[in-house]
Amino acid sequence: MTAPPGPDTRPTIVFLHGTVLSAAAWSAQIAGLGDEFHCLAPDLPGHGSRRGVPFTIDRAVDDVIALLDREAHDGRAILVGLSLGGYVAMTVAARSPERVVGLAIAGATADPVGLQSFGFRGLAFALEVVPDRVLGAVYEWFFRWRFRPAIADPIFAGGLSFGGGVVALRSIVGERFSKRLGAYPGPSLLINGEYDFFFRPTERAFAGAARNPRRALIRRATHLSNLDQPERFTRVIRAFADDVSARPTHH
Repeated sequence: MTAPPGPDTRPTIVFLHGTVLSAAAWSAQIAGLGDEFHCLAPDLPGHGSRRGVPFTIDRAVDDVIALLDREAHDGRAILVGLSLGGYVAMTVAARSPERVVGLAIAGATADPVGLQSFGFRGLAFALEVVPDRVLGAVYEWFFRWRFRPAIADPIFAGGLSFGGGVVALRSIVGERFSKRLGAYPGPSLLINGEYDFFFRPTERAFAGAARNPRRALIRRATHLSNLDQPERFTRVIRAFADDVSARPTHH
């Protein structure tokens, strides 16, 4: 959506996508929020238009900070991250809290350590050993069965990055992101789908680590809550963004 006439003073929201996907996964939220907010959605390293750039968490964080410096109004933004994007967002917020007006993470309330790390390792193993053509066919069948064309078509236009997903998943294993969430002093919103049985059980621990948390449950949604219930997810983000944009700057 184009900016309104005159100087664009809308608060900036930066959307960070999940593993394998690209910025195109946020098409519904960008369309729904572009009337009120300046929406940015980069491809993370190893994904989408940046498939050739190996993923590391530090590179992804550096890219987000550079994007804020380059395109966010006053260099500050609300960060919204799903899954892998949530881990990137927490790290940005811990490293540069003065740049983050508010932090919303969806499907990222599990530290990839200990027993929980096996879920991340297992997904990385599956993405590595199953041929891309088979994975592509499975993803396309599932996404086109599960989501309407307005959601699925942009995702396939943006491309799927299985190899980049393997590298990204393995690069975050062993890291405690709840500590990074706890290092951020500003308002945070922890979002999970009702049927996300991997990330929901440890949401309470993340809320306990956060310094200024709130929580939101997306009913009838799985891990990909922004795709499962795009209108509901967009309303939750709008309410959070309206609130944190109206608050005084945190220090």
